[in-house]
Amino acid sequence: MKALTALTAKTAQGTQSVTTDEVSTAGELADFDTLTERYQRELLAHCYRMSGSVHEAEDLVQETFLRAWKASADFQGRSSVRTWLYRIATNVCLTNLEGRPRRPLPAGLGTPDQMAGDTLERDHEIAWLEPVPDAAVVVAERESIRLAFVAALQHLPARQRAVLILRDVLRWSAAEVAEALETTPAAVNSALQRAHAQMNDRGLTEDTVEPSLTTGQQQLLERYVEAFWRKDVDTIVQLLTAEAVWEMPPFTGWYVGAANIGDLIGTQCPGERFDMPMLATSANGQPAFGLYMRTQDGTGFEPFHLQVLELDGDRVRHVGAFFGIDFTAFGLPARLPAGWTPEWAPDGADNGADTE
Repeated sequence: MKALTALTAKTAQGTQSVTTDEVSTAGELADFDTLTERYQRELLAHCYRMSGSVHEAEDLVQETFLRAWKASADFQGRSSVRTWLYRIATNVCLTNLEGRPRRPLPAGLGTPDQMAGDTLERDHEIAWLEPVPDAAVVVAERESIRLAFVAALQHLPARQRAVLILRDVLRWSAAEVAEALETTPAAVNSALQRAHAQMNDRGLTEDTVEPSLTTGQQQLLERYVEAFWRKDVDTIVQLLTAEAVWEMPPFTGWYVGAANIGDLIGTQCPGERFDMPMLATSANGQPAFGLYMRTQDGTGFEPFHLQVLELDGDRVRHVGAFFGIDFTAFGLPARLPAGWTPEWAPDGADNGADTE
């Protein structure tokens, strides 16, 4: 519990730092364009934590602003507009989540991990947890949108989820949360205690949050990208921790162990040498890469999956490889031309031909 409290306290400090210039008077509510611009990104992060879906979060934010606009005449200024909007957004989320299943990652399905040779099975009926572009949310809130944190949140009942986010991430008092959720401070504290217990059971600790990338980690990521371009499975394995985990929604299987993951990439990945360029982006406050695949007719490279990486020192300890992702939402091209070559490749020598 201490580790979780330390994690969320650090997040809260960052959140507060970006909202010092708050709208605080009812008169300013009339300018909804400014209001939307001011709070869009942090409310999106809030609704994403609650729902686990970027697309749902966007709809929930729009519903929040619609309700706020309709209720603006009744705003009495007893709290900041920001607090008022969060209260509306939280209740919009709770209404939306009622009766809906949680959004897991494959490892959260309760099934055992698999070996690389096992049959790959897709399940598009499951509402999977989605990655969120860093550009869509407030920078200071990135720690609380890490995949590990959001995935763990999805295991909580919706109201416990709301209590934990409001208390530990936004640092609201029990009384403020009780007012927002129309309950009592005692009930809020009880829900928070149960939420902490479940989160700790999921293994969420301070260690799940990494500081800014070191020079060594930047070099690690460069080697990782080059290894995929060359389909150098041995190097990929070396760059993973011994107990690394690989997940790839909508495939239900998940894989543990560097050698096992190497076998998966070596035998199940359709790309060959010089077929898989990767472009850098960021998602969930973590390093991420869009992996493209050379088309069968050789006319270019199309999006294959988005990898979101969690690092452990100078190794990769978790990869979420998400299929069916709109790369443009992460600032990446929708397609790469046939003549595309990595910048580090000398004189285009690596462009689709093995010259070594």
